[in-house]
Amino acid sequence: MISLLLAVGIATARPPGSMLDEAAHAIDVNRLEEARLILGNAVHQGYSGYRLDRLIADLAFAKGSYAEAEADYVSLLKLHPDDEAVAERGGISALKANDLGEARKLLSKAVSSPRATWRAWNAQGVLCDLESDWAGADRAYAQAFVVSPEQPELLNNKGWSLMLRGEPARAQELFDDAVRLDPENARISNNRELARAAVAKDLPARRPNESDSAYAARLNDAGIVAEEQGENARAIAAFSRAIAVNDRWFARAANNLKGAETR
Repeated sequence: MISLLLAVGIATARPPGSMLDEAAHAIDVNRLEEARLILGNAVHQGYSGYRLDRLIADLAFAKGSYAEAEADYVSLLKLHPDDEAVAERGGISALKANDLGEARKLLSKAVSSPRATWRAWNAQGVLCDLESDWAGADRAYAQAFVVSPEQPELLNNKGWSLMLRGEPARAQELFDDAVRLDPENARISNNRELARAAVAKDLPARRPNESDSAYAARLNDAGIVAEEQGENARAIAAFSRAIAVNDRWFARAANNLKGAETR
């Protein structure tokens, strides 16, 4: 069932539909508290219907409340089963909520549309990566690139897919392109460094003024990548270094280290 928002504030007279237009705009520009207040007032004034429910779902999605958003989008699809945009959002929400079975079903519906967006195909690629379906991932990312070839998120995810398969040199090229398009994105920059380290058979170097926690996290990531590539000696070195750098990472890195040492 679509969750309702509490009404907040005193409603003022508006032409029909304008309140929902304002809420949609607030979500689009990431003014999420404003959107919550507007939608609460809309409920208080007796607004109802598919558009209101869709905006409530979109607000949950924008807030990162993915389990809530997934449930809302699934409910909407029961009313409008051919709405591929809702299937896309629902599939991405399910993927982020780690509900892979529902993600598979919803994304399959989303990408079956001739109007499927790069985001739908990108999410399908990520899902395939999680299931180690490399051929499916390649098909999905290829379709996404046809729709929109210069999306840093897409380039990053395709690069990570190649990292998981032990192809860091090819991955580095994609990460380089992604950094060119989005130079301030820390995640993409970190992934590029991991790829460079994997190509060089070396561990990531510590950055100037980098905290112990941040460096240990990157070392742990480097160990995971090395393990995926079957380079257990390098994985053990990375996990051991992560443990030495920061105690907060001890349990996670120690578990990873134990796994690497038994291989």
